[in-house]
Formats: sequence, C-alpha cells, structure tokens
Amino acid sequence: MAVVRRLTVGIVDSGGPPDTMADARAFFAEGCGPAMPDRLGHGTAVGAIIRRAAPDARLHHAQVFDDRPITSADRVARAIDWLSADCAVIVLSLGLASDRRVLRQACKAALARGCSLVAASPSRGGPCWPAAYPGVIAATGDARCGWPDLSLLPDGVIGAWCASPEHGGTGMGGASLAAARVAGHLAAGFAEAGSDPFQWLAKHARHIGPERRLAAVPAR
Repeated sequence: MAVVRRLTVGIVDSGGPPDTMADARAFFAEGCGPAMPDRLGHGTAVGAIIRRAAPDARLHHAQVFDDRPITSADRVARAIDWLSADCAVIVLSLGLASDRRVLRQACKAALARGCSLVAASPSRGGPCWPAAYPGVIAATGDARCGWPDLSLLPDGVIGAWCASPEHGGTGMGGASLAAARVAGHLAAGFAEAGSDPFQWLAKHARHIGPERRLAAVPAR
C-alpha cells in the first residue's frame, strides 16, 4: 500500500503555541536554535488560519521574530532554506522594505525545489520583499472577499479574506492574514493546483479589478 504523505506548510513568523513547536526552529541574528513559544501571537494566528483551511496539513514553524515584529533578510532567508527541504507551501506573512541578495537567492532556490511561496503585499506604499520577487505569490487583503473568496488585482496580486471589519473581523488583519489565507487555499487545493499555483488561484478568483468577474488570467 502506498504511503500518503501529509502536505506540509512552512510558516516564517513568530512561532506558534507550545504544542506545535516541537519541530520548530528559531533563527537568530547569528545562528539558530530551538524555538520559543510565540510571544507576539502573529504566527499562532497565521497557523490557525491555515489549519482552518486545510485541517490535514502539517504545520512547520520557523521563528524569525522575538518579542518585537522586527527581523532581517538574512534570518528570513535562512528560515526559507530550512523549510524548503520538506514544505510544499511556505507562507511569509511579512514584508521587508529593501531587496536583499540573500533573500532573493533563498526564494529562487526554494522555488526551484518546487515550493510555493506566498508573501504579504500591503496595498499601500511601495514594493516589499519577498512578495515582489518573480514567482512569489503576492497576497493582500480584499474587503470584498469572504472566507471562500479570492480576487485577482493589478500586477498579479491575489486578494483574499483578511479578517476585515466588513466580515466581522477584529484585532489582527490586513495583508499578513491574507497571505495566510491564500496559503490555506493552496494547501487545501494543492493536488489541483499542480505546477502553476498562481494560475490556479487566479482561475478561482471571484473578483477581478474593482467589479468585474474574471475573464482572462494575465501571465506572471
């Protein structure tokens, strides 16, 4: 009998609750070590969204935040390198203001391994990384989207549910939770998504632009 492997989703964030952290790793300014329980609550929220979307998925945490939401391109890059060894999907509910070679190379290597990378892309301000890299799925919050919905926005950004007040959300919200939701869509439909997850997400978009339904999927 063939053994069916559980799909693994890597989470680059602040960690998770203690019962999910046995296999987690923390990436420090220098080196790495055992992860601590989540002190910000953000990684826990991201994990809960993915678990709700894909209950059978295995979650693998890489901790790059300590007690403040501040990290570096090097820490994130090392987390991606580590997770890409066994994760089909990696979600980065974060964005860095500058393009850094070490981060760009880590993303390129993970994509070459067949990992799907989903990263937060805030709707305001300039580009952020890793969402701006080719091949990385950029995700942002779209208040039109309920839990099951997706949208296709300009520049190939995928919009999704983001715990917005329009849908009863309180507390955390925005692009970071939308990235988690998009990763959850992928985790739930990974067998269907095949080798082009962006096209699969775009094909299932309920909205394109401000009002129109999806008519054609642009190349990205």
